[in-house]
Order: sequence, then C-alpha cells, then structure tokens
Amino acid sequence: MAVSVPYLFEEMLREEWRMHSRRFGGRRFALFPAFLTLIAAGTAAFFAVAGASERSLLAGLHIVTALVGLQVGSIGFVGREALKDLLGDTTLLIYSARTLPVEERRLLFIFVLKDVVYYAGLFIAPLVVGAVPLVVLGDLAVSALPRLLATAWLAFGYGVGLSLLLVGLATRTRLATAALVVSLLAGGVLRPDLAAAVTPYGLFADPSLARVVASVAVPVAVGAVGFALFEFDRRTPARSVADQYRSLHDRLGTLDEYGLLAKSLLDVARSAGGLWKLLFSQGIVFGVVAVLLGYLPSVVPVRPSPGLTLAAVLSLGAFTTYNWLCQYEDAAFFGTYPVELGSVFRAKLIGYLLLAVPTGLFYLALGAAVFGLGSLAVGVAVYLPVSLYVFGVTAYIAGLQPTELLFDTPVFAAFTAATMLVLLPLVVLAIAYPLAPTLVAGLAVGIALLAGAGGYGLYRRAGQRWTARARSGTLD
Repeated sequence: MAVSVPYLFEEMLREEWRMHSRRFGGRRFALFPAFLTLIAAGTAAFFAVAGASERSLLAGLHIVTALVGLQVGSIGFVGREALKDLLGDTTLLIYSARTLPVEERRLLFIFVLKDVVYYAGLFIAPLVVGAVPLVVLGDLAVSALPRLLATAWLAFGYGVGLSLLLVGLATRTRLATAALVVSLLAGGVLRPDLAAAVTPYGLFADPSLARVVASVAVPVAVGAVGFALFEFDRRTPARSVADQYRSLHDRLGTLDEYGLLAKSLLDVARSAGGLWKLLFSQGIVFGVVAVLLGYLPSVVPVRPSPGLTLAAVLSLGAFTTYNWLCQYEDAAFFGTYPVELGSVFRAKLIGYLLLAVPTGLFYLALGAAVFGLGSLAVGVAVYLPVSLYVFGVTAYIAGLQPTELLFDTPVFAAFTAATMLVLLPLVVLAIAYPLAPTLVAGLAVGIALLAGAGGYGLYRRAGQRWTARARSGTLD
C-alpha cells in the first residue's frame, strides 16, 4: 500500500521543526519569527518617519516576500541532493524513495510543499505583522492587513513557482534557463507596469477578480511546469571519474597547500546547479534593485546612487556564496585530521574571492550598461572591501555552518546588527550622493575600507574562535 501524501507531509513538517529546534533549542528557535517581526517593524517605522511613501514600502514588502519565495523554491536543488543522500551526515525523509512505495516526483513535491507552508509561517507572516507601524504612522487601514497577508503569501508563491520553473528547466537545458532569466529581467525593466498588474502587489493595490485569478493561477501553473520538467538523475554512478581534484589542486599551486581550496571549489561546482547558481542568485538581487532604482517611486525625494546601492546590496548577497562553499563542512570533522581550522577558513576566503567577486563585478558592469558609468566606479571600490566584511562577519559568527546557525535567533541577531552597522550608512550615503558626489564618494570608500579591515580581522579570529569551541565541545 502506498504511503499517503498527508502522512508524509506531516512527518516532513515535523522533521523540519525537529532539526531546527534540536539544533538551537526550542525556545531560541521559536523566537526567530518574533525577531523578524521586530526587524520589519523597525524598518517600516524608520522609513515612515523619514517620509517614505506607503506605496513604495508595501511594494518593497511584496518584493521581499517574492525573493524569499525564490530562495525557498530553489530548494529544488537541495531536494535533488537529498534524493541522492548527498547532504553529509543528514538523511532526510525525501531519500525514502529507496525504501517506501512513493515515487521520487511525489516526494519532491511534498518536500517543497512542506517548505512553502513552513516558511510562509516562519518568514512571511512576521514580515506582514511588522507592517503594523504603517497603520499608526501612515495611511494603512487595519482592515487592509488581512488582504496584505494574503497578497504577501501569493507573492511568496510567485517566487516559489518561478524558482521551481527555473530549477526544473535547468535540469534539462541551462541555455534555455539563461534565456528565460534574461527575458524575465528584460520584461520587468521594459514593462514594469504590466509586471505589477499581474502580480499580487497589483491585486493588493487594486483588487479585481482577474487579478485574483492571475495571482493564484500563475504560480501554480509555472510551478507545475517546473515539476513536469524536473529531470531526476537516475544514472548508475560511474566506478571511475577523471581526477579533477588533483588537476585543480596542482593548478592552484601555493594557494592550496592542503587541498582545501580545491575541495571547496569542487563542492560548489559539483552540487546541484553548479556555478550557475552564483549568477542566478545575484541576478535576482540585481534585477530587483534595478527595478527599484529605475521604476518604482522613490522613498525619498533624491534618487539613490545606482553604484553605491548595487554595491551594498550585492555585497550582502555574496553571503550565499559562503553558504555554498560551506554546505558540506563540519568543524568537528577536521578535528580528525592534522589541519587547523585557520587553514580551512583561509581556503574558504580564497574560494569566496574567486567566486563572489567576479560575479558581483559582472553585475556592477551590467549596472553601468543600464544606468551609465556615473557612480559605478565608487560602487566597485565599495563592493570589494564590504564583501570581505560580510565574509569576516559570517565566518566569525556562524563558522562553517552558516545556513543552520543563522536560524539561531541570537546568532541571527548578531549577524543582522553587524551587517546593518555598515550597510545602513552606505544606503544613506547612496541617497545623499547626488547632493555632494565627491564628499559622499570619499566617505563611502572610507567606510568600506574600514569595514574591509574589520572583516579581515574577524576572519583571522574565526579560526581561533571555532577551534576553541571544537575543543571545548560547544559547537552544537
């Protein structure tokens, strides 16, 4: 008899909660939504007091929820790895296709559905609750909050559906996937009015039956197509493969004394999505910022500097590169080898620079093509040291398990505070740039260089900190 869908869905939901609550402690993890609500409420109150338009803030909320959906939808990459039991010492229920009478496609569907429901409650609902200050400080009606929650969930669904479509298509043809991404970005840039009309934000701003149908049908349709296209890797593993590790290690020379850098780079390249996922994730960030800069109403009377804005946001987006470099790592594992954690973090830093920096510079160059040279030179000068700062903060605070540890509320709070300490001044300077370009550029570069020096210092201390924790048995 086949295992029922409701049973598997419930067990996977329990599995997700159990992993996080046991990892961080039930109370600490349960505080995560409350912390997100505080962050969202503080942001909304800040911009409302600064005179930002309510329309811009609510549009931004829908964009953020869609971005979360894109991230959750890309779990298809992780699902593909989990189906093959390639997640290190973690074996998830989705791997049970080998032992239970359930087909892989159904298991993947339940796996993604579980994530949609789980993160809709963990992320999206707190973000909407955080919009409550707009009721007091703005013109948002209390009666509009339920509609806002519904359209935010639908925007989340849009992101999930689109991401599933891209992931499914990428399992068959990367060229067609790249063409689709370019087409979607071009459509958003050339016809943002049409894009807004058929998205949940259009439904919130101007409810109609046609927009309700579009907001529900589009994510379901594109997600279904993505599942239909998804190609499972059922090939029998080869008994022998080319020694890519040795050849890469040899080419890296003195940069890779212990072979750790070659391992890290191959971990990213061989995981689902390969190196393309670097361009994909930062491309989403670039597309959203480009639309915000070019077409959505400004939140302040002065238009922000494209170069500084892109540099600040892309440097924070480079955090995902660190995640992928560390996706199969465990600090305790290295304790069984004569390798210091400081050497591991050095390899991660070099890998991060080799992968994240070219990707960011590519999108900054694309920004120059879209917005003109202008402040893009300043953006390049800011991007490099701030990216180093993001690396140092992440390595020091989260170690070699950034994805897991950033669900720990105190750790996530520390990471947020540390990144906002640098990114908020840069955003303010980006707004002020047109008023005094030379002065603002100097200040921005100065802040970035100080941040880069601080990030390098944190990176140097990360190895010592996590070595001490490993020896004291306090890694978990």
